Amino acid sequence: ALANDPDVLIADEPTTALDVTVQAQILNLIRNLQKELRMAVILITHDLTVVRKFSDYVYVMQHGEMCEHNITERLFADPQHPYTRRLLASEPRGRPQPLPEGCGTILEANRVRVCFMLRHGSFLKPDWRELVAVDDLDLKLCRHETLGLVGESGSGKTTFGQALLRLLDAKRGEIRFDGRPIQGLTRAEMRPLRSRMQIVFQDPFSSLNPRMTIGQIIEEGLVVNRIGATRRERIERVREALVSAGMPGDILSRFPHEFSGGQRQRIAIARAIALEPEFILLDEPTSALDLSVQAQIIDLLRKLQDERGLSYLFISHDLKVVRALCHRVIVMQHGKVVEQGPVDEVLTNPKTAYTERLVRAAFDVA
Repeated sequence: ALANDPDVLIADEPTTALDVTVQAQILNLIRNLQKELRMAVILITHDLTVVRKFSDYVYVMQHGEMCEHNITERLFADPQHPYTRRLLASEPRGRPQPLPEGCGTILEANRVRVCFMLRHGSFLKPDWRELVAVDDLDLKLCRHETLGLVGESGSGKTTFGQALLRLLDAKRGEIRFDGRPIQGLTRAEMRPLRSRMQIVFQDPFSSLNPRMTIGQIIEEGLVVNRIGATRRERIERVREALVSAGMPGDILSRFPHEFSGGQRQRIAIARAIALEPEFILLDEPTSALDLSVQAQIIDLLRKLQDERGLSYLFISHDLKVVRALCHRVIVMQHGKVVEQGPVDEVLTNPKTAYTERLVRAAFDVA
């Protein structure tokens, strides 16, 4: 982008998919380059924290039109347009409901280790080395609880989550679901448990098959798990799941490309809850969404947890969302747990330098 010595650099969501520490590094890099090369920067983003810290002047757009613009400090201090006020009020707020007393354990892991073999050297003389992605991790998740799993990119969060669902095989360790060891179960033995544990992926644009209708996407899990005696019964269950996820029940014949990112994520959530699971792995479900939609998804997840007694493992690099949704949090670095505890305690008074760096980057970007 800088090769032709530009006068203007357009940065289109340059930090959206990055963890908080890398995000701060990229923003500082752009700021330093701006001063060094004396160029203007147009920053396109939905992250208001980034806007507040980085921008001198702000334009707010809605439906292709400019609804408000002002100096950054004035716009944040005294927004005039209803849409701007709604955006500023959309930052993740609130706390999860307190856990009921005497909640049992739904998921437990002891000394789980996940490794990958990496190939080095030449084709004729390959040299295989072991990469430890998850290093002897323990976890305990109670019923009705939301447990946050945070850390920088490459810390092993998603790998650990997939190992807990037996989507990846752990090299060693014990995983118990509802008190039952699942580590040694065959695929056939795992099948009855699959409907009780579900996953919502990060990217709502790639997690839904574009060739299938919404009805087919959600019904597929019911068919595989042999839920519903007739197709009419399954379709009714699909409609109920869509309505519970905040979508109309009459969209079964439509395709994913007809919906926005937030609507697609609601459809992905409907696919998960259609099976009436007890545990859902939420793998960065809000990172690709703008702030107002993000807040709506957080409220939806809270509502579903209250109504259905769900347990969540919430993987994220957005500590603001973690604080709003989670009861406890585990901080990971290089496949290890470096800190864990109640979410307010960990984020307010971090005990390790790594956690402190994550918190500082999340709440005081750049």
